[in-house]
Parts: sequence; structure tokens; C-alpha cells
Amino acid sequence: MIQIFKKERMWRSYELDDTYDVVIIGAGIHGLATAYYLAKQGITNIAVVDRWYMGSGGSGRNTAIIRSNYRTPEGIAFYDESVKIYEQLGAELNFNLLFSQHGHMTLAHNNTGVNGLRVRAENNELLGVDSRIIWPDEIQRLVPAMDVGKTSRYPILAALYHPPGGIIRHDAVVWGYARAADRLGVQIHPLTEVQDIDVEHGRVAAVHTSRGIIKTRTVVNATAGWCSTISKMVGVDLPVVTHPLQALVTEPLKPFLDKIIVSATLHLYISQSDRGELVIGEEINPYSSYSSRSTLPFLEQAASHVLELFPCLKEVRILRQWAGLCDMTPDFSPIISTVDEVEGYVVDVGWGTYGFKAGPIAGKMTAELIATGRTPDLIYPFRLSRFREEALVGEKAAAAVSH
Repeated sequence: MIQIFKKERMWRSYELDDTYDVVIIGAGIHGLATAYYLAKQGITNIAVVDRWYMGSGGSGRNTAIIRSNYRTPEGIAFYDESVKIYEQLGAELNFNLLFSQHGHMTLAHNNTGVNGLRVRAENNELLGVDSRIIWPDEIQRLVPAMDVGKTSRYPILAALYHPPGGIIRHDAVVWGYARAADRLGVQIHPLTEVQDIDVEHGRVAAVHTSRGIIKTRTVVNATAGWCSTISKMVGVDLPVVTHPLQALVTEPLKPFLDKIIVSATLHLYISQSDRGELVIGEEINPYSSYSSRSTLPFLEQAASHVLELFPCLKEVRILRQWAGLCDMTPDFSPIISTVDEVEGYVVDVGWGTYGFKAGPIAGKMTAELIATGRTPDLIYPFRLSRFREEALVGEKAAAAVSH
């Protein structure tokens, strides 16, 4: 007997309503996570709008590395909570996210680099995060294919080893949050571009979209690459500069690299995906731009630096490269905050190259901020007003290299 199963849509399509309690701009991991955690608290009259498809921005253009081995106490505590959520998220969403925690390794090639890793290791240890300094013998044992020798151009003196670090399937996370939010009653509206935001008597009143005007008293800016453009619609200037970030993947290889390798000196990171591809990236481009085009200089430099660490890859073919947009703040930390000048306007922006790893906890904290009207202690250091209060959270030492 042949049994026929009815196909179930991952999420539903809706006509745009006239009014919502909350409008979230950006259908990436941050916007969808915020919608999901708001719905879990009973606020379900929510529209998530995006000018393109879900995950078309930073959520679909990153390399999905998860870690919490940051430098500042504020950053370490925040990202560690996100890692803890990720560890249980597949079960919570009932969706296979392909999360593999096989270790993250940050290399030091000189004494200054070793000293910097010592500070990070000690801060991590004090806050209960599993990170420690390891030396060339152990590095070689963990990553046999990497050249750690003293005769190499960039000898490896030490590394910060972070076993909980890993990689995850970024589109699976987006789909998992979208499906879960939809089942709680959230409306997701792709292909709905925000064109303007009305502010009346100092409070958000309506959002103009390509499909009509929505009345609302709460707007969340959860965009990547365009957060400053959206904020200007309500008359708020954000201390954000947008840079392109590029990455590439190689042809699939037999699995040989089960650690994420990062070098601040070489501005390089490399990992191997579950399909066998090597995922390679560098630092943000040194110029401000909204371009998402790939460039030959990046390809040449990334390939050269990879071979400094892995000479064995010299014959490997490159399949494709791509670029995304990164919103960089002056202190390399995000902005998760209400805005004093405009009531009902909330920002979850400025994530630079590390937004995907923070998606779950950022969404959860943003939802709590909206639902309670109070700023959770975990995100208070990332308030927008810190820039005028001279209370910066300097995270460049742990976040300046893309991952």
C-alpha cells in the first residue's frame, strides 16, 4: 500500500495588514530570532519585512562560525550565552541545524600576538569560557596539515584554543527560526521594501513599504548593511560605517581539517565545511562601500596567505567567491538599544563580521527589551548612548579579524 504524505509549507504567505504591534525590518537571523522570542512571550501580532528573500543579507553571506572567546568581559558573557542557546537550538526548533563544535584556534606569530592571546585566555577563564593557550607541539597534533615550523615565513608560536567553537549551517538557522516564528503566528513578508518611517510627537507611528503603509508603535531595525539608511528615516544618525567582506570556497576535499583556524597577522580564517569545501575569508575591505562584488585582489591575497599556513593546498581549485556588507562601529561592538530621540524605535545593528554567532541571544534580549520596556543587564553595555558617554566596549582585539 502506498502512503501519500501531504506536503506542509515551511511558512505561510500573507497579505499585509494595516496594523501590527511590532514591525521588524530585516528577515535575517536577528529579525527572525527577535520575532520568535517575542511570540514566545505572547506578542504575536508581528510583521517581519525584508526587501528581498529571507536570509538574503548578512545571514546568507557569512561563514557561520560560532564562538565566544572574545576579549572584553561584556563581549565574553554575551557571546557565551549565544553559544549556549545554539547548543540546544536544534532541539528547541525541531530542525537540524548541522551545528558541529570541533574547536576554534586563533594563531599567534610573534610575541605581541602571544601576549594578546594570554589576556583573552585569562579573561575567558575568569568568566567560565573554555579557552586556553596551546603551543606548537599540540597545535601540530591537532592540525597535522598546517605548517607550524620555525622555518616558515610566519612561524606559529602559540594559539588560543577554544573547543566549544564550531560551524553551523546558516540557512538552516534562518529556516528554523522562520518556521518556528510562523507557527507561533508571526507574519513574514519578503519582497517588502521599507521606504520611509513616520514619527509623530516623538514616537514611531507607521512604516511605508512597497506594498502599503503599516501602522505600528514599535519598529525594530535588524538590518545589516543598511542600518544607517533605515535609521535616517527616523532622523537618527548611527556611528556606523559599512564595509564589504569577502570569502571563497574551494572544491570539496576529503575531510582533513576539523578545526577553525584564524590568524590575525595574516588577516585570514579557514575551515572545512560538512561538504568538504574549504571556506576561506579575510578582513573587511579597507574602504567603505555598499558593493557586494567580488574582487581579484582579495582572491590573490587570500590564496597567498592560505598557502603560508597550508602549502599542501597549492593545487586545490577555487569554486566561487562572494561578498557581503558589514556595519562597523567605532569600538567593534554592536548596538542593541532603544533610541532616546524616538520612542518605539529599537536597533539591533552594527554587528560587523560577528553578527551570525550572536543571533540567538541578540534576538532573545531584543525581545525582552520590547516586551518589558527594560534593558536587560546583558545588553546594557551595548546601548547606543555609550558613544556619547565614553563607555566604549573595545572588542577590536578579538573581532577585527573576520572570525
